[in-house]
Amino acid sequence: MKQTQLPLEIGMLLYPGLTLLDLFGPQTVFSWFANTHLVWKTNDPIVSDTGISVHPTATFETCPRELDILFVPGGFGQQKIMNDSEVLGFLADRASRSRYVTSVCSGSLLLGAAGLLKGYKATSHWSAREGLRMYGAEPVEARVVVDRNRVTGGGVTAGIDFGLVVLAKLRGDDAAKLTQLAMEYDPEPPFNAGSPAAAGPEIVEQAMSFMAAEMEKHTG
Repeated sequence: MKQTQLPLEIGMLLYPGLTLLDLFGPQTVFSWFANTHLVWKTNDPIVSDTGISVHPTATFETCPRELDILFVPGGFGQQKIMNDSEVLGFLADRASRSRYVTSVCSGSLLLGAAGLLKGYKATSHWSAREGLRMYGAEPVEARVVVDRNRVTGGGVTAGIDFGLVVLAKLRGDDAAKLTQLAMEYDPEPPFNAGSPAAAGPEIVEQAMSFMAAEMEKHTG
Protein backbone atom coordinates (compact mmCIF):
# COMPACT_ATOMS: atom_id res chain seq x y z
CA MET A 1 0.00 0.00 0.00
CA LYS A 2 1.59 3.26 -1.14
CA GLN A 3 1.71 5.97 1.50
CA THR A 4 1.01 9.51 0.34
CA GLN A 5 0.37 11.14 3.72
CA LEU A 6 2.96 12.55 6.08
CA PRO A 7 3.94 10.24 8.95
CA LEU A 8 1.87 10.48 12.09
CA GLU A 9 3.56 12.25 14.99
CA ILE A 10 3.18 10.17 18.16
CA GLY A 11 4.36 11.07 21.64
CA MET A 12 4.61 8.03 23.92
CA LEU A 13 5.34 8.66 27.59
CA LEU A 14 8.10 6.69 29.28
CA TYR A 15 8.63 6.40 33.04
CA PRO A 16 10.48 4.07 35.41
CA GLY A 17 8.55 0.84 35.95
CA LEU A 18 6.37 0.99 32.84
CA THR A 19 5.12 -2.26 31.26
CA LEU A 20 6.94 -2.84 27.99
CA LEU A 21 4.11 -4.55 26.11
CA ASP A 22 1.78 -1.64 26.95
CA LEU A 23 4.21 0.51 25.00
CA PHE A 24 5.57 -1.73 22.26
CA GLY A 25 2.31 -3.40 21.27
CA PRO A 26 0.83 -0.09 20.04
CA GLN A 27 4.21 1.21 18.85
CA THR A 28 4.64 -1.84 16.62
CA VAL A 29 1.19 -1.25 15.13
CA PHE A 30 1.91 2.42 14.45
CA SER A 31 5.53 2.06 13.36
CA TRP A 32 5.05 1.86 9.58
CA PHE A 33 2.98 5.01 9.58
CA ALA A 34 4.56 7.19 12.24
CA ASN A 35 7.43 9.08 13.78
CA THR A 36 7.49 7.83 17.36
CA HIS A 37 8.81 10.06 20.13
CA LEU A 38 9.59 8.15 23.35
CA VAL A 39 9.36 10.92 25.91
CA TRP A 40 10.68 11.39 29.44
CA LYS A 41 12.14 14.19 31.57
CA THR A 42 15.70 13.34 30.53
CA ASN A 43 17.50 11.26 27.93
CA ASP A 44 18.66 8.75 30.53
CA PRO A 45 17.62 5.10 30.02
CA ILE A 46 14.32 4.11 31.60
CA VAL A 47 14.11 0.71 33.31
CA SER A 48 10.83 -1.10 32.77
CA ASP A 49 8.98 -3.19 35.36
CA THR A 50 10.70 -6.31 34.02
CA GLY A 51 14.19 -4.80 34.16
CA ILE A 52 14.65 -4.07 30.44
CA SER A 53 15.82 -0.55 29.61
CA VAL A 54 14.36 1.80 27.00
CA HIS A 55 16.10 4.93 25.74
CA PRO A 56 14.01 8.09 25.42
CA THR A 57 14.21 9.84 22.06
CA ALA A 58 12.79 13.15 23.32
CA THR A 59 12.31 15.10 26.52
CA PHE A 60 9.26 17.03 27.66
CA GLU A 61 10.87 20.12 26.15
CA THR A 62 11.88 18.62 22.78
CA CYS A 63 8.77 16.50 22.09
CA PRO A 64 6.76 18.07 19.25
CA ARG A 65 4.06 20.36 20.54
CA GLU A 66 1.51 19.19 17.94
CA LEU A 67 0.84 15.46 18.05
CA ASP A 68 -1.52 13.14 16.21
CA ILE A 69 -1.47 10.76 19.18
CA LEU A 70 -0.51 11.35 22.80
CA PHE A 71 -0.08 7.96 24.45
CA VAL A 72 0.43 6.78 28.04
CA PRO A 73 1.28 3.16 28.97
CA GLY A 74 0.61 1.51 32.32
CA GLY A 75 2.96 -0.29 34.64
CA PHE A 76 3.81 -0.96 38.26
CA GLY A 77 5.84 2.26 38.39
CA GLN A 78 2.88 4.40 37.43
CA GLN A 79 1.82 5.04 41.04
CA LYS A 80 5.04 6.94 41.74
CA ILE A 81 4.23 9.63 39.17
CA MET A 82 0.51 10.04 39.78
CA ASN A 83 1.19 13.35 41.58
CA ASP A 84 4.23 14.42 39.57
CA SER A 85 3.41 17.95 38.44
CA GLU A 86 6.00 17.87 35.64
CA VAL A 87 4.52 14.70 34.14
CA LEU A 88 0.91 15.81 34.55
CA GLY A 89 1.70 19.24 33.15
CA PHE A 90 3.32 17.71 30.08
CA LEU A 91 0.31 15.48 29.47
CA ALA A 92 -2.18 18.33 29.89
CA ASP A 93 -0.18 20.59 27.58
CA ARG A 94 0.26 18.13 24.72
CA ALA A 95 -3.30 16.80 25.10
CA SER A 96 -4.64 20.29 24.41
CA ARG A 97 -3.29 20.08 20.86
CA SER A 98 -3.34 16.32 20.14
CA ARG A 99 -5.80 14.76 17.70
CA TYR A 100 -6.14 11.72 19.97
CA VAL A 101 -5.41 11.40 23.68
CA THR A 102 -4.85 7.75 24.50
CA SER A 103 -3.65 5.09 26.92
CA VAL A 104 -3.32 1.38 27.53
CA CYS A 105 -3.76 -0.43 30.82
CA SER A 106 -3.38 1.72 33.96
CA GLY A 107 -2.04 4.56 31.81
CA SER A 108 -5.64 5.78 31.79
CA LEU A 109 -5.30 6.60 35.49
CA LEU A 110 -2.45 8.95 34.60
CA LEU A 111 -4.65 10.61 32.00
CA GLY A 112 -7.29 10.93 34.70
CA ALA A 113 -4.82 12.43 37.17
CA ALA A 114 -3.93 15.02 34.52
CA GLY A 115 -7.61 15.97 34.28
CA LEU A 116 -8.01 14.52 30.80
CA LEU A 117 -10.80 11.96 31.29
CA LYS A 118 -13.43 13.89 33.22
CA GLY A 119 -16.78 13.22 31.55
CA TYR A 120 -15.35 10.53 29.26
CA LYS A 121 -15.95 6.80 29.05
CA ALA A 122 -12.69 4.89 29.47
CA THR A 123 -11.18 1.52 30.30
CA SER A 124 -8.06 0.19 32.00
CA HIS A 125 -6.60 -3.05 33.32
CA TRP A 126 -9.40 -4.99 35.02
CA SER A 127 -7.77 -4.53 38.44
CA ALA A 128 -7.59 -0.73 38.05
CA ARG A 129 -10.69 0.08 36.01
CA GLU A 130 -12.95 1.20 38.86
CA GLY A 131 -10.27 3.69 39.94
CA LEU A 132 -11.19 5.79 36.92
CA ARG A 133 -14.25 7.03 38.82
CA MET A 134 -11.96 9.07 41.09
CA TYR A 135 -11.13 11.23 38.08
CA GLY A 136 -14.65 11.75 36.80
CA ALA A 137 -14.45 9.08 34.10
CA GLU A 138 -17.03 6.38 33.44
CA PRO A 139 -15.36 2.93 33.56
CA VAL A 140 -16.29 0.55 30.74
CA GLU A 141 -15.44 -3.16 30.62
CA ALA A 142 -14.02 -3.48 27.11
CA ARG A 143 -10.78 -4.11 25.24
CA VAL A 144 -10.91 -0.67 23.63
CA VAL A 145 -13.13 2.32 24.44
CA VAL A 146 -13.51 5.28 22.08
CA ASP A 147 -15.19 8.45 23.38
CA ARG A 148 -14.70 11.39 21.05
CA ASN A 149 -10.92 11.84 20.79
CA ARG A 150 -10.14 9.78 23.90
CA VAL A 151 -9.18 6.18 23.14
CA THR A 152 -8.26 3.84 25.99
CA GLY A 153 -7.22 0.20 25.93
CA GLY A 154 -7.55 -2.50 28.55
CA GLY A 155 -4.66 -4.38 30.10
CA VAL A 156 -1.33 -5.06 28.36
CA THR A 157 -2.23 -7.24 25.35
CA ALA A 158 -5.24 -5.03 24.59
CA GLY A 159 -2.64 -2.52 23.35
CA ILE A 160 -2.50 -4.29 20.00
CA ASP A 161 -6.28 -4.07 19.57
CA PHE A 162 -6.08 -0.45 20.70
CA GLY A 163 -3.37 0.35 18.19
CA LEU A 164 -5.31 -1.15 15.30
CA VAL A 165 -8.44 0.83 16.25
CA VAL A 166 -6.52 4.11 16.37
CA LEU A 167 -4.60 3.37 13.18
CA ALA A 168 -7.85 2.65 11.34
CA LYS A 169 -9.20 6.03 12.44
CA LEU A 170 -6.12 7.89 11.20
CA ARG A 171 -5.08 5.87 8.15
CA GLY A 172 -8.13 3.78 7.26
CA ASP A 173 -9.27 0.21 7.71
CA ASP A 174 -7.00 -1.18 5.00
CA ALA A 175 -3.90 0.15 6.75
CA ALA A 176 -5.02 -1.50 9.97
CA LYS A 177 -5.81 -4.79 8.23
CA LEU A 178 -2.45 -4.77 6.45
CA THR A 179 -0.69 -4.20 9.77
CA GLN A 180 -2.69 -6.93 11.51
CA LEU A 181 -1.75 -9.41 8.80
CA ALA A 182 1.92 -8.39 8.79
CA MET A 183 2.02 -8.91 12.56
CA GLU A 184 0.15 -12.22 12.16
CA TYR A 185 -2.17 -11.03 14.90
CA ASP A 186 -4.55 -13.98 14.93
CA PRO A 187 -4.55 -14.97 18.60
CA GLU A 188 -5.49 -18.43 19.80
CA PRO A 189 -4.64 -18.36 23.52
CA PRO A 190 -3.83 -21.77 25.02
CA PHE A 191 -6.05 -21.12 28.05
CA ASN A 192 -9.37 -19.40 28.61
CA ALA A 193 -8.12 -17.28 31.49
CA GLY A 194 -7.73 -13.81 30.03
CA SER A 195 -10.45 -12.14 32.11
CA PRO A 196 -11.53 -12.43 35.75
CA ALA A 197 -14.79 -14.07 34.71
CA ALA A 198 -13.02 -16.68 32.62
CA ALA A 199 -10.16 -17.33 35.03
CA GLY A 200 -12.32 -17.86 38.11
CA PRO A 201 -11.96 -16.59 41.68
CA GLU A 202 -8.97 -18.72 42.71
CA ILE A 203 -6.76 -17.55 39.84
CA VAL A 204 -8.00 -13.97 40.29
CA GLU A 205 -6.99 -14.03 43.95
CA GLN A 206 -3.53 -15.35 43.06
CA ALA A 207 -3.15 -12.70 40.36
CA MET A 208 -4.15 -9.91 42.74
CA SER A 209 -1.60 -11.12 45.31
CA PHE A 210 1.12 -11.31 42.67
CA MET A 211 0.38 -7.83 41.33
CA ALA A 212 0.23 -6.36 44.84
CA ALA A 213 3.67 -7.77 45.57
CA GLU A 214 5.06 -6.38 42.31
CA MET A 215 3.52 -2.98 43.03
CA GLU A 216 5.16 -2.95 46.45
CA LYS A 217 8.55 -3.63 44.85
CA HIS A 218 8.18 -0.61 42.59
CA THR A 219 6.63 1.80 45.07
CA GLY A 220 8.07 0.66 48.40
